[in-house]
Amino acid sequence: MTRDPAHQAFLVLNAGSSSLKAALYGASGEDPLVSGQAERIGPEGALKLKTAAGEILPLPEGADLSSHAGAFAAVIASLRAAYPDLRLAAIGHRVVHGGADYTAPVRLDAQVMADLEKLSPFAPLHQPHNLAGVRLAMEAFPEAPQVACFDTAFHRGQPFVNDTFAIPHRYYEKGVRRYGFHGLSYEYVTGELARLAPHLMAGRVVVAHLGNGASMCAIYRGRSVASSMGFSALDGLPMGTRCGQVDPGVLLYMLDQEKLDTAQIRQILYNESGLLGLSGGLSNDMRTLEAADNEQAHRAIDYFVFRTQRELGAMAAVMGGIDALVFCGGIGENSRMIRRRICERLGWMGVEIDHGLNAKNATVISSEFARTTAMIVPTKEELVIARAARAVAGVSEG
Repeated sequence: MTRDPAHQAFLVLNAGSSSLKAALYGASGEDPLVSGQAERIGPEGALKLKTAAGEILPLPEGADLSSHAGAFAAVIASLRAAYPDLRLAAIGHRVVHGGADYTAPVRLDAQVMADLEKLSPFAPLHQPHNLAGVRLAMEAFPEAPQVACFDTAFHRGQPFVNDTFAIPHRYYEKGVRRYGFHGLSYEYVTGELARLAPHLMAGRVVVAHLGNGASMCAIYRGRSVASSMGFSALDGLPMGTRCGQVDPGVLLYMLDQEKLDTAQIRQILYNESGLLGLSGGLSNDMRTLEAADNEQAHRAIDYFVFRTQRELGAMAAVMGGIDALVFCGGIGENSRMIRRRICERLGWMGVEIDHGLNAKNATVISSEFARTTAMIVPTKEELVIARAARAVAGVSEG
């Protein structure tokens, strides 16, 4: 195999609770040289990295995938074997929570890391792992700038009424706010929409990021004005294993009547709910549910569609109407059935899809006479991070 050595490369990392996603970019271009992930980190850990041409990189001899540190070492060893002249100009990290203050990508130092550590209680299942990945990268590449990109940043600056809860104001002052998430995805999609259809981006757009994590965002003239997600990544739409919107009284019931502790409730809300819980444990994967065609699958799909339609109505109401509906995420980009079912009851807001275009996963899937444009824009969160890393390193996008 012939490879061009990556003399000036940019590594993108997304460290999760049991996974480590990685992508290696060159000094320019939108497609990664290598991408993949270590998943199920632990006794059953597995690593798969492949080149842009689809070639699988061999697993390093003696690779230890039992820990995040071992998985990171294996990723770096694989990349160095593929690119002996590898030099990282910067490393970009997905960090879920930037709080109220971090509204743009930032170069990481001791002070910033300390600030982000304080936000861990706001995102207990994401933030600690994100920051652990940063520390591993700092140790391995002490000379490379480390750049954090935040899922919350895109939503900062929303109106107060979309930023708060109706609880005593002292909690707002302590940081209990509606932060919104999936901001890196929304940033990419917004940029693409501005390129593809600037007349739409100048108006009222709802982006539906539908996948194992799911949310919606109302974007008015290019700015986020409302998000279905709130204080945590639990709120809003049902997800693969996360509950979405739930009455707080249900949590009080779990505490008072079932005598569950917070760890047990956290396990239920994050890992046992959503599509998995609704389907009676059948699956958290929409592809499996669509293929199952049984009562358990139907009720999970029906609820997912219903809640998405309901939230879409709320997003449109925030903006006083809607000019475009954009789908992204694993479900949004690939499930023509879910897109069709979501749109089929939205004629009142001018949404009408062309079933032939929808079946082809075309960019524009709305019918010729629809008042509201419906589109599919595949998201590239890693590219947003790579661009930020390039900017810190002073590399022009051309």
